[in-house]
This record gives sequence, C-alpha cells and structure tokens, in this order.
Amino acid sequence: MTAVTRIADILDMLCRIAIGAVFAVLIASVAIQVYARTFTASSPIWTEELARFMLLYMAAIGAGLSLRSGDLVNVDIIQDAMSERLAWWMRLVSTILTAGLAALMIAPAWRFTSIGAMQTSPSLRWSMDMIHASVLVLAITLLVFSLLRAIGMLTGTDDGRAQFAEEE
Repeated sequence: MTAVTRIADILDMLCRIAIGAVFAVLIASVAIQVYARTFTASSPIWTEELARFMLLYMAAIGAGLSLRSGDLVNVDIIQDAMSERLAWWMRLVSTILTAGLAALMIAPAWRFTSIGAMQTSPSLRWSMDMIHASVLVLAITLLVFSLLRAIGMLTGTDDGRAQFAEEE
C-alpha cells in the first residue's frame, strides 16, 4: 500500500466519521422536531435551522467521498466504448479538471465564509461563517480527493475508476 493510498484511506475514514457525527446530530434534531410536533403545541424553531445546517455539511463532507466511491455523477458509457488506454486518459483529464474546478472554488468560498462573520443565524445565534464554511469544506474535500486520485493514477496505484464499497 502506497503513501497516497494510505492518506486517501485515512481521509476517507475521517470524512465517514464526520458524516456519521453530522448525521447523528441531524437525526437528533429531526427526532426532537417530530416529538414536539406530535406531543406538544409547537416544536423548537432551532431544530429546523440545525437540520438545514447539518444537511449542508453532509453534502460538503460527502463530495470528496462521492468522487472516490463513484456516487458522484460519472458517465462511463463513453469510456466503455473507448480503448482502455484512452479511457484511462479521459479519467485522468476529468480528475484534473475536477481538481482545477475545486481549486478555483476555494478563493470565492473563503470570501463567502468571511462574509458570514458579520451575520448570525436567527434562532441558534451561531456565527454564519461556520455555516458558510460548508462551501469551503466542499471545495477542499473535492480538491483533495481528486488530487489523490490523479496522483494515484500517475504513480500507477489507481486506475481512476470509482472504488465502490463491497457489499456485505
């Protein structure tokens, strides 16, 4: 196992743990919301806001994982019609373009995040820079996972194909 593969596996595990934690908060928030709407006169308004924030972070953290696992949009019908060598080059170019797009998103995402420092969320009273940072997290995870894939392809440890999780 190469260093790039090890790094990708560690980042994969960390992102999965983070998504699990975010999902647990989302479940708790929605459970409180459902319970309150069912058994009390009204539900706490902060539960809806927290659920929205958690959904943003689930998407942001999951973008890189989706690239790695093949759950991100992937059109293989064209690649399947090409020779393996040409298909490899197509995957490499698309991975590099994805990394480039993610890199281009970082500066505007940083500006967007810094704008949030001047705002607070209505019910939770959280600084919105923490919420706006989800866009920055999305760009960074997408950049890191696409760079790791490109490096893996160039070093011969990765063929650029999606790494589907084995079903149990």
